[in-house]
Amino acid sequence: MRFRPLEKLINLQDGYRRSFRIDELALLLVKQDGEVYLFEARCPHREHALDAATIRDGVLECPLHRYRFRLADGALVQASEESCRGLKTWPLIYEGNEVGLLLPD
Repeated sequence: MRFRPLEKLINLQDGYRRSFRIDELALLLVKQDGEVYLFEARCPHREHALDAATIRDGVLECPLHRYRFRLADGALVQASEESCRGLKTWPLIYEGNEVGLLLPD
């Protein structure tokens, strides 16, 4: 496994959002209410971009169909149409003054 840095810790302020494309992964790094999260950048329901999603009380709401996902683990908490899988999340790795993730070699 190799460490892939995403951002310097000094840049992570509440409200931070940034999309990343790493190989086939489209990721969204978010800091909200003092916590940092990394999850897929598109809604699993209809693949809508989540960079403009509403985040409140630990729940992310897709702006297209209002599907809601828990930030802590990506679990689907509300569906407005048919059910879908939860939001894929990745554990964050802190190394020195950066945050990132581990990728296979």
